[in-house]
Amino acid sequence: MELSKKNLNERLHQIYDVIIVGGGAGGLSAGIYLQRFRLSSLIIDKGKARSFWMQELHNYLGLPPNTPGKVLLQQGKEHYASVDGDFLNAYVEEVIDEGETFAVKVKIGRVNSISAVFRSRYLIAASGIIDNLPPLAEMRNVYDYAGYNLHVCMVCDGYEMTDKKCGFFAGSEASIEEMVFNLSWFTPYITVFTHGSFAVSPNMRQKLQEHGYPLVETQIQQFLGHNHQMTGVELVDGSVIELETGLISMGSHYHNTYLQGINLELKGNNLVTDRMCRTSHPRIFAIGDLKVGLNQVVVAASDGALAATQIWRDIRHSRGARRWEEHLTVNV
Repeated sequence: MELSKKNLNERLHQIYDVIIVGGGAGGLSAGIYLQRFRLSSLIIDKGKARSFWMQELHNYLGLPPNTPGKVLLQQGKEHYASVDGDFLNAYVEEVIDEGETFAVKVKIGRVNSISAVFRSRYLIAASGIIDNLPPLAEMRNVYDYAGYNLHVCMVCDGYEMTDKKCGFFAGSEASIEEMVFNLSWFTPYITVFTHGSFAVSPNMRQKLQEHGYPLVETQIQQFLGHNHQMTGVELVDGSVIELETGLISMGSHYHNTYLQGINLELKGNNLVTDRMCRTSHPRIFAIGDLKVGLNQVVVAASDGALAATQIWRDIRHSRGARRWEEHLTVNV
């Protein structure tokens, strides 16, 4: 059921088996599996998942390569609704561990918002991350090209950059070290941009020079291009550098602040999980980009299946096998 301000009271006193925070590919996959396992689930989604911004999914098995991410999500949401899952557009503010249940505090609506609390026995954190983009004065210019030929994931889109003039937009020297020399597997025609936001060490300068990768530390004025295809950048000094593609590596914002009141094991900003996506808390699971692992839509969907299956196993074992009452022998 699609929940809203109008029908919240129908569910406020229910204790769900699982509440899923995030309605991206991982959250929807988990919800579908949970409902098919005959468990009750509620997906709470703030909207605009990372995959929503993907203009074409070129590496998702079985889908036409021009499938937009938002189409995948809409189909997933319809599938979830078809198995009677509950869905709420809202922002999760806090999760409180009450012992046997979690209290999930949410804010519903951006205008005249209201607060509510839902409860569940298990929690799946599927709220993902959002990539930091170059902080230009006119961000609309970035969004003209981000998700088209201005990429944020080398694993997803390295193939799309093969032997093209590529701008690498770095957020730190560490991102240069981590990404640029791996990016060269796909193209050696790399220009590194720092946007003047950090200092580059002499050792890194020498390493870039040895590989023939220009380093541009002048701030970027704007991206250039047309029809969502970026063709270069204009710097604040008026000079223009021509490009055919780009890769942004400026860090990410992790949507996990609602878990701050619970002591969970982290590796950097990622939640540490076991192979079934269970965190250091036995009833909290993390899937997709929030956990340690590969940031891919197909991996997030797989994580959802793993987490849902393990929760079903937990609950199934705790409740025991059902009996065929009519066949039981009554001892007198």
